[in-house]
Amino acid sequence: MKISKLASLVIVGALVTPLASFAADNKPEGSTRTWVKDSVVTTKIKAQLAADKMSTLSTVNVDTDANGWVQLTGKVASQAEKDRAETIAKATEGVKSVDNKLTVTPK
Repeated sequence: MKISKLASLVIVGALVTPLASFAADNKPEGSTRTWVKDSVVTTKIKAQLAADKMSTLSTVNVDTDANGWVQLTGKVASQAEKDRAETIAKATEGVKSVDNKLTVTPK
């Protein structure tokens, strides 16, 4: 009888272990939804930059985090292009703040 109880405990332990590890998984809540939102915001900004026909669009990088924070990096030809890129990013739905790290490099 003692062997039977011990065997039952081992079997129950083996069955519960995967459930415990699943419960301990520390994925951020809504991580899939957040990444979709980020890529949508990034795509919206890039589309607006393209529609604005910025000549240095290919050298402008847009990164968006889960909280709507956007960082612009890369090179533009003038201060006006740098300012315009920031204005476009700030006007995009879902953007809460913009960190404009674009550098002006005249052609």
